[in-house]
Amino acid sequence: MSDDGTLDAAQAALAAEHAAVYGYGVAGGRVASARRAEATAAQHAHRARRDALVRTVRDLGGEPVAADAAYALPFAVPDTAAAVRLAAVLEDRVADVYSDLVRAAQGPLRRTAADALREAAVRAVRWRGSGVPFPGLAERAADGSGTDGTAAKAGSGAH
Repeated sequence: MSDDGTLDAAQAALAAEHAAVYGYGVAGGRVASARRAEATAAQHAHRARRDALVRTVRDLGGEPVAADAAYALPFAVPDTAAAVRLAAVLEDRVADVYSDLVRAAQGPLRRTAADALREAAVRAVRWRGSGVPFPGLAERAADGSGTDGTAAKAGSGAH
């Protein structure tokens, strides 16, 4: 892909990281105390990836997309079960955009994106208790649905 494709994919990953940091703020406050440290660690990991992507976007000649003041959650999160489900969805969405960045990037950025995709997939498995056949590639799900139970959107990088 072109440098513009790489920049676009990096911006999408940055936007997803902003949303994940926000989402973990919600989920972390509602998960059971036994899993709170896991939620905190995930939020810290997403902050670190977000900060690195800000630098990457600048290095690619772009102006990093800013975080929104708030994000619409995919469903209500009134309890622990919903918070765990939200954490898995956040990781699936992050994996999706890193998959796009893996395809768009080359060299060290491609490796970094692959590492981030792997980390998100592992966290999703931990939250969900099971994996998906192709993490980051919702369009490859056998039933045609996304990993969060919604219809897969081919070519969609916005989550």
